Amino acid sequence: MSSSFELYTDGACSGNPGPGAWAFILRGEGIDGELAEAGFERKTTNNRMELMAIIRGLESLPAPGSAVRVTSDSEYAVKGLNEWLDNWKQRGWKNSRREPVRNDDLWKRLDELRERHRVAMTWVRGHRGHPENNRCDQMAVAEIERHI
Repeated sequence: MSSSFELYTDGACSGNPGPGAWAFILRGEGIDGELAEAGFERKTTNNRMELMAIIRGLESLPAPGSAVRVTSDSEYAVKGLNEWLDNWKQRGWKNSRREPVRNDDLWKRLDELRERHRVAMTWVRGHRGHPENNRCDQMAVAEIERHI
């Protein structure tokens, strides 16, 4: 029997590109309370940090085959995983305009992770009172402030 998890994520950037950070909160079976982490990159983009938050959260799942609901305020990440990723792969990592997919290094990592787990993406409007999304945003902003 597989475990189920809730993963809340957010990314932030000070400038775009600029210093950035990702953050996630993971809750579920086998985790005492929750696992909350954040990380920093010196020069990055907001979209990369949104994807890294999901990647790092999925990499923290304790067992393969887990069911995980990812909640993100990034339409880019949610639409990418729900709608675009399979088409990009079929086209050899090209978008609908036959241009190379941006951030393909991260999308390829996400593709590998979604093959190991049952990932369901949910979009929430950012900065609108979703407690975990707000907390992830605060964690990411604090991580940037800690490094600059």
